[in-house]
Amino acid sequence: MVDVGLYGKPELSLQRSMAAGTIVEMKPNWRILVSTLAITLSGQLTSATTEPDWSREVAIPSNGRANPYELAPLELEATIRHGRLHALNYPVDVTGILLPYEPVRRVIERDTDNPILKIIDSIFGKVTGIKSFDSFEKRFGLLTYPETEGEGPYFVPFEDGLRPEHRMGFTSVETELGRAITVSCAQCHSANLFGRRVIGLTNRFTRANEMFMNALKVTPHVSPSLFASATEATLDETALYRRSRNSLAFVDGKMPEQLGLDTSLAQVALSLAKRDADAWATKSKPRDRYEALKRYVADSKPAVWWNVKYKNRWLADGSVVSGNPIYTNFIWNEIGRGTDLRDLDRWFDENPKVIEELTTAVFAAEPPRFTDFFPTSTIPLESAKRGQKIFETSCAGCHGHYEKAWDLPNTNTLPLAHQLATLKVDYRTKVVKVGTDPQRAIGMRSLAKLNDLEISKKHGIVIEVTEGYVPPPLVGIWARWPYFHNNAAPSLCAVLTPAKERPKKYWAREANDPATDFDLECNGYPSEKPAGAKREMQFDATKLGLK
Repeated sequence: MVDVGLYGKPELSLQRSMAAGTIVEMKPNWRILVSTLAITLSGQLTSATTEPDWSREVAIPSNGRANPYELAPLELEATIRHGRLHALNYPVDVTGILLPYEPVRRVIERDTDNPILKIIDSIFGKVTGIKSFDSFEKRFGLLTYPETEGEGPYFVPFEDGLRPEHRMGFTSVETELGRAITVSCAQCHSANLFGRRVIGLTNRFTRANEMFMNALKVTPHVSPSLFASATEATLDETALYRRSRNSLAFVDGKMPEQLGLDTSLAQVALSLAKRDADAWATKSKPRDRYEALKRYVADSKPAVWWNVKYKNRWLADGSVVSGNPIYTNFIWNEIGRGTDLRDLDRWFDENPKVIEELTTAVFAAEPPRFTDFFPTSTIPLESAKRGQKIFETSCAGCHGHYEKAWDLPNTNTLPLAHQLATLKVDYRTKVVKVGTDPQRAIGMRSLAKLNDLEISKKHGIVIEVTEGYVPPPLVGIWARWPYFHNNAAPSLCAVLTPAKERPKKYWAREANDPATDFDLECNGYPSEKPAGAKREMQFDATKLGLK
């Protein structure tokens, strides 16, 4: 089902306008004014917010929980802005890995006589192509900021209203030891969609796990004294590097099977396995306990944000059955960064507003609209209506029911874009054995031990291993290619093809040009190999865990 949506609450504005016999749209300059007023007034507003019910028993209303803390309109607007800024600039300043900015910059921008670069070259070969700080950020998979903040699904706020110098997700932190850098949620949860930046859309080619694995290989060979002499680091900067190097001793992970997949489950489980109680308390060398995810494939793609509002259990397999998913994400992320969880828990206690703002931004996320990229005439209305009937009988039991504007009286007099709008989403979270590769779901057995952590208990986070996957809501499905939790299907045509006939390999590519990088008929990757494609862009669905 193609969802074109409308910004804000289309079901309310459209129905009211139809009742009045006219369509009224808010002009962009008014949106900017409203946003500005909200930001100005947000510090003066007080609201007694109530913590939402994060249990699996909670009934999710139709159209989901886009405003989980039930904030007033102006405060909601400001909170979303602040939450998106947290997504772009990582807010956890007690995180275990913070690299000193100036020494890192000097290493990257110096010539190859630098001894650290020689070590990197000896381990990886001269293949990174990193010759400037911007190319370093690009290698991470970070996107450049848009020229303007944009609006609606494409709203990317600028700190203090000024377009940032660095890329989306690059985070600069002022510490007691000087300026440090890290990366934020936007690394995995923002994407380029035909020239527009979309926060909450899966980054199809993030290299977060790759960069962590590279750091794990390099840092044992770069002592603090070598780091200081090779980068001209100050005593404080060297101390910051030493602290991060010590944290990395409690981190482990693995490379994804394919570019575009994420191995965060493995990184959390393997890092947790290193946290032997005695070693952690004494900061002595950690012990490697056996952990199945060292060899087991549980790779998956980062989830889109706009579907979260419809759910009451989290992750592709629905195994997180309780607790605010933002707390869960931070805890797992910091385990994978070697952070002292006591420091993290204190940070939680001191920053509930940050959690509320980021939670609100995630739950309020809206999908990009199909008709912002393609003419409305691309969608044959009568065919879509016939497809709706097939969907209701064959798919809605798992993927939910969607009330379309074309079902209301007299909609044929409205513009086609309004007829295509989804007015109501009625979805219930369920776990189903859907027939895709089970290894990702089985891999959650390794993370069930997270239930024993005091920080998990304190914040009500509960994991229950499931035997299947959650068929997701289909809001914004057109923008989510490739499909399935492991990217095994390159297009919607492939999704609807019997598994035995589905393509086993395909070529991925950036979504730069809708004419060449998108198969409009099948909604996904074109079948032909793009010019100049590198081998890493070929997806192989014959591999274990990716079938």
